[in-house]
Order: sequence, then C-alpha cells, then structure tokens
Amino acid sequence: MVLKDYYWFFESAIPAKVCQQIIDTALERQQQVAVTGIEAKKLKEKNKLSKKDVLDLKKQRHSNVVWMDDPWIFNLIQPFIREANQNSGWNYQWDWSETAQFTIYNKKQHYDWHCDSWSEPYNCPHIPSKHGKIRKLSVTVSLTDPKDYKGGDLEFDFRNHPMKSTNKVVCKQIRPRGSIVVFPSHVWHRVKPVISGIRYSLVIWNIGFPFK
Repeated sequence: MVLKDYYWFFESAIPAKVCQQIIDTALERQQQVAVTGIEAKKLKEKNKLSKKDVLDLKKQRHSNVVWMDDPWIFNLIQPFIREANQNSGWNYQWDWSETAQFTIYNKKQHYDWHCDSWSEPYNCPHIPSKHGKIRKLSVTVSLTDPKDYKGGDLEFDFRNHPMKSTNKVVCKQIRPRGSIVVFPSHVWHRVKPVISGIRYSLVIWNIGFPFK
C-alpha cells in the first residue's frame, strides 16, 4: 500500500511533567521481558522459552515493558490519534485501543525491523472489543529528554514506495520529549540500539475491523 504520508507527528505535544508522571507510574509496576508474537505463542504453549528462544529473541527484540491500562493515558493520547488519522487522509476505521506498552530501552537494547499488524484478525471471542479486529494505527510517545540518552532512534522503512530514492528514514520528529508519532500499523519500523542512557517510550496499538 502506497501512502502520501507514512507517519504524522506532534512535536513536544505532552508536557514534560506529564511524561515524568507516566515514567514514575510505570516504574512502580512489575516489568516484563518484551517478546515478539512468535515468543508469545511459545510461552502460551509451553509456559517457558528455551535458551535458543531467548537468544533468538534478543537478536530481534531486547527491552523490558510495563503494561498500562490507566484511563487518563488513553484520554490524553487518543485525540492525537484521531487528528492524525484525519489530517493524514488515512481515515481508518478504529474503535479500540489496546493496553498501552511502556518500553524501557537500556544500553545496547533495541527492536529490529518489524510491523505491528498481523496476517490474521484477533481470535478471542471472550474479548468482544478485540475479537475479529486488526491493528490499524500505531502510536509512539517519546517520554525521555533526548539529552539523557544517545542512539535509540525510531526509523521507518517505506517499503514498496516507488517515489523515494531511499526507503529508510530516521524519524527525527520523535526525539523531543513529549513528541507523538502516529503511523499505520503495517508500516515497517525499528528502534536502533541505545548507545548510552535509558530511553523510555509509550506505545499504543489501535484496532478496528479488517479493511473492506
């Protein structure tokens, strides 16, 4: 799918004190090792990962996460999603935000190339708000002052775009603290390794019924 805009941004949209409130709230909670869909499936089936699974995971994704369902966070972020969806011309139908993922990237941690959407809709009849839907719009919020870390850039790959001389683009607009980037969930992206310091971010996936 070729798009006019592959992402939409709001620079320094969230006040620093609110960013710090999100960080402080998350760091009081239980952290988990971040996994990909493959490892999540293995954990569900076997309840554990082998040493090889862990090594393979760290090659693709290496970070810790905290899951956040605080209503005030969604009330804060969702208006930006709606504005980006309209102003970009995507106009995707969506009606639910998944649990927010607070992500901690320490030195040398990263998340290699991936897209957030999957090949099949969610199959979870016990969760009506999620069942039969797909990820359509992804959101990343930068919570850390860029002076406090190096590396960790968000980078996009506009694959299959015929009008770009290079498909890989560093999203410089996400760097200022409190900046928000919204993009279609099928767009490929990565977080490059952190060189020093710690990078905190918040990710929310927003879902709706499959495209028709």
